[in-house]
Amino acid sequence: MVSFTATALSLLTATLPLASSHLVLTYPGWRGDSLNTTGNVNDTNGMNGVTGVSTSNYANSSEVLYPYGQQWAYPCGGTPLTTNRTYWPTTGGAIAFQPGWFQGHLFGLIYVNLGEGTNPINMSLPMVPPFQIAGPTNNEYPGLEVCLPQVGMPAALSPRKPGDNATIQVILTAQHGAALYSCVDITFAEPGDEKITPVTKDNCYNSSQIGFNMVVTSRSLQSAASGLFTPSKIAASLPAVAIVLAGLMW
Repeated sequence: MVSFTATALSLLTATLPLASSHLVLTYPGWRGDSLNTTGNVNDTNGMNGVTGVSTSNYANSSEVLYPYGQQWAYPCGGTPLTTNRTYWPTTGGAIAFQPGWFQGHLFGLIYVNLGEGTNPINMSLPMVPPFQIAGPTNNEYPGLEVCLPQVGMPAALSPRKPGDNATIQVILTAQHGAALYSCVDITFAEPGDEKITPVTKDNCYNSSQIGFNMVVTSRSLQSAASGLFTPSKIAASLPAVAIVLAGLMW
């Protein structure tokens, strides 16, 4: 499981190619570094995540090529399942991420989902109502962070036991509609277990330059999701986030 200190993140920022991906999970961990762009669109005939390309640059290569950026690949940005899992409370806990690692993210929709089991077949259990981030610029702003200090368990999920495995997926939908995927593979532990990395103002903080907007449903539009994400439920879920984003939590 990948984790980053502020120094490591600064160094990574300085060495990223211009076509790098856009979101870094900073707490509780990250399945793996998906900030990679390989090959070009001519090598892959306009596709992303392609193997077996035979060109002058990649002769029968077994390497997976991501000319559009690795993090665009569902479900976890092209990163494989990890064996070095992060411990996370059975009752839910903090999730933190940095969304501005490339230009084009003045606004973006955030989704946080859970996949059950050691190797989930899907990531279909929403953990928070979707919300929109509002960054300081449409240029890149790496290092600015969003912290959700207490993300609960999905309502549709039966209670988890210590030792159960799952995967948390964070999605950033860009302004042009495409989605970036990042994941962290977790093992549940009892709250207060020493194996859980403590949440501090250094590993889970909110940058004042990032704001957020809630996403609500209309009474005139009915769907299967309308009962799940009603304005009242959203309002009940996000006050703590609003307080933190205002810089009042720490």
